[in-house]
Amino acid sequence: MTWRIEEADVVEPGPEVLCLGETMSLVSPADPVPLEQAPVFTLSAGGAESNVAIHLAALGHRVGWASRVGDDPLGRRMVAAIAAAGVDTGLVEVRADAPTGVYFKDPGPHGTRVHYYRAGSAASTMDADFLPDEPLDAPRLLHLSGITPALSAGCDRLIRHLLTRHRRARITFDVNYRPALWPVERAGPVLRELAQLADTAFVGLDEATTLWGVETPEDVREVLNRPSVVVVKDGAIAAHALGSETVTVPAPKVEVVEPVGAGDAFAAGYLSGVLRGADVARCLRLGHLLAAHSLLSTEDHTTSPDREDLERWLDCDETRWRALSFSSRS
Repeated sequence: MTWRIEEADVVEPGPEVLCLGETMSLVSPADPVPLEQAPVFTLSAGGAESNVAIHLAALGHRVGWASRVGDDPLGRRMVAAIAAAGVDTGLVEVRADAPTGVYFKDPGPHGTRVHYYRAGSAASTMDADFLPDEPLDAPRLLHLSGITPALSAGCDRLIRHLLTRHRRARITFDVNYRPALWPVERAGPVLRELAQLADTAFVGLDEATTLWGVETPEDVREVLNRPSVVVVKDGAIAAHALGSETVTVPAPKVEVVEPVGAGDAFAAGYLSGVLRGADVARCLRLGHLLAAHSLLSTEDHTTSPDREDLERWLDCDETRWRALSFSSRS
């Protein structure tokens, strides 16, 4: 039977994927211009794990997001927006004694800078007792990132608990190194230790080079030798899935508007393929396509590509795949 985008594996009620981590209110220039020059801004929800959840929901998956937010207008607006995108927010807790975090994107000619205002945020109060066992054992996949353990000692304990407890769900872990949160000397050993405990690990080759001094995807696999699969994203060049064998899929050409959020889109596309039982190359292609779409906007997540377009691109032969090109003007 041909694998199709619309054929999500709906068998039981409740999320098939649970994404856990902080989401903040994101302020972005409406156009890709520097923050100090922008006359108009957008306010949206921005967080690695909820980005993955939103992309998965758009692809027809049953997905939940778990976190804490402040009892404030920004928190309520954010949760409502994520729920409106089709994500189950029933595991989000509201704290009256801590605020919702905020961050600003500052696009520039040499890349995007991000300014965080998250110290003491409600999400940073999460600890190992944040969730009971039942909602953790229900989904097929639990998606985490390396952002969470950097937020507080309690958040670090939470991620370690989730990765080491006896579990039914497979765990995917996106390294997601954020220099603004912790220095590489501290982050490198911790993120390697945590990624080693996951079933599938995602990491950019550039961040792996920063964290562990590696140069190739094969070097990354030597550093992360315990997960069943390590997915290494090499920017505009290619993505590699290193498991029992290595599969490489080149990235399509993209006229980049703004890069933040593309890694989350890639992870969601890859995981959607895994949930549907697609082969590894198709999982990587779907990851590339969602990332390409994300790169065409200043938003962390945008309306998903048309499913018929996705199917056509996924099914094209190798020559046509290598010739794919995306632009915000097209």
